[in-house]
Amino acid sequence: MTPAARTQAAIDILDGLAVSRLPADRFIREFFRARRYAGSKDRAAVSERVYDVFRHRASFAWRMGSEAPRALVIASLLKEGADVSSLFTGDGYGPALLTDEERARTIVAPTDQAAPHIKGEYPEFLQSELTRAFDEDVALEMGAMLERAPVDLRVNTLKATRDGVLDVLRSEGFEAEATRYSPTTIRLPATTRGLEQSKLFLDGAFEFQDEAAQVAVLLAQAKPNSRVLDLAAGAGGKSLALAAAMNNSGELTAHDIDEGRLRQIAPRAQRAGVTIIQTHAGQKPPGRPYDLVLLDAPCSGSGTWRRSPENKWRLTPERLDQLNALQDMLLDQAAARAAGKARIVYATCSILPRENEDRIAAFLERHPAFKVIPAADIWRESTGSRPPPGLGEFLKVTPLVDAMDGFFTAILARSA
Repeated sequence: MTPAARTQAAIDILDGLAVSRLPADRFIREFFRARRYAGSKDRAAVSERVYDVFRHRASFAWRMGSEAPRALVIASLLKEGADVSSLFTGDGYGPALLTDEERARTIVAPTDQAAPHIKGEYPEFLQSELTRAFDEDVALEMGAMLERAPVDLRVNTLKATRDGVLDVLRSEGFEAEATRYSPTTIRLPATTRGLEQSKLFLDGAFEFQDEAAQVAVLLAQAKPNSRVLDLAAGAGGKSLALAAAMNNSGELTAHDIDEGRLRQIAPRAQRAGVTIIQTHAGQKPPGRPYDLVLLDAPCSGSGTWRRSPENKWRLTPERLDQLNALQDMLLDQAAARAAGKARIVYATCSILPRENEDRIAAFLERHPAFKVIPAADIWRESTGSRPPPGLGEFLKVTPLVDAMDGFFTAILARSA
């Protein structure tokens, strides 16, 4: 593909994603599957252009006076100092000639005149919510969100040790390091490729999972021979982590409304050597008591904007309202299935107080028999090691600290 053809491909992908709900990475794969002529370098260059647009959409749209994909791609090229006129010639498979308006916008625009949400690259309606979360550090936190996320692995302790996996990865030329907090996490650079084809992965020695999510599972303290419910389990990433913590003994029910996602658990469990997971699809989980209920609730995914920046622009006030109602409903279901002194672990990959502290406060009003168990106390009692930043009454981590995803965890139990 010529540079101009790559530019047009990026515009076409952004046009498609404007109406598709598919994750960007999946949409891009399907786009190029139908265009076999595009080589690996073409696919990489176009993908990077698309993600650059999603990371900087607010400032690009402000500069161009338009949110149209074509305008956003022009701004992305201008940011790099590219000769836009040489790409927009109307020849071959490239984009049409620049309009007079577009040419006028190629003049460098001063960013110091932009509003905070434009400089921070986030939707304007989230300004007050992000200020609640970070106060005067909003700009720093949102700046960290613009960086590419590293690749985090969870070592499957049923089959391997972290030191063993580290040794093999390094011998194969990967830049792998142990992380500070979770004893099962290995971190690699964001540009790492090929891990899905490695023998270690195919043999079940590791799964892909951010360190913050692994810390949440550690705080859950799943015990061998216990009864555990993974509510809203999805494709089962945390179910597999719980099973390892349980030493593959006891009962583990993975529940989700989406049967299709639950079907992904069986092959993953087989690869990991996990045999205790039972799946259950439906509007409600099984009506029986459990010793531990982990609710990794559906949320805005705002903590993962580094990985999926397109979701930043798909979020609306109406969708956030819907998510809050769903989170409350799932918390009520969790309470109904927490037996006796059972714990409820509520987690989100969100940085928004509306999905985190506010949901816990509302839950405690509806269920006054429950109380919050400070996450810091659990960490001190169970590990004795250095606690992650943001660990207090709740676990609250952000990409600004140790490159973890934004994540929230609260531990609840009956007070009597």
